[in-house]
Amino acid sequence: MPNKPAWSADTGTYVAGNNSALNITATTLVKSTPGRLASISVLVAGTTLGSANDAATTAGAAAANQILVIPEAVTTEPLVINWPCKSGIVITPGTGQTLAVSYS
Repeated sequence: MPNKPAWSADTGTYVAGNNSALNITATTLVKSTPGRLASISVLVAGTTLGSANDAATTAGAAAANQILVIPEAVTTEPLVINWPCKSGIVITPGTGQTLAVSYS
């Protein structure tokens, strides 16, 4: 994986969180307070889709607060999200996936 912030073609700037969560293989509460999901990398492919939710607990992650469907395939560059989360950040990898997340 490249060791640089993710490039946002929409804004023409680099997007980087000031924290990271690595080796995510199960539903994980990345941040329990408001923040910003900057990017996600799919490091190991899975057999089902994953998701990112704006929620303060893993139990609170639901379709109503889902902000992203994480693809099954390995990403060669981080997926730039740059999404404000009002409650928190919960990441749920697909079956067999390993993910890395950048957030603030």
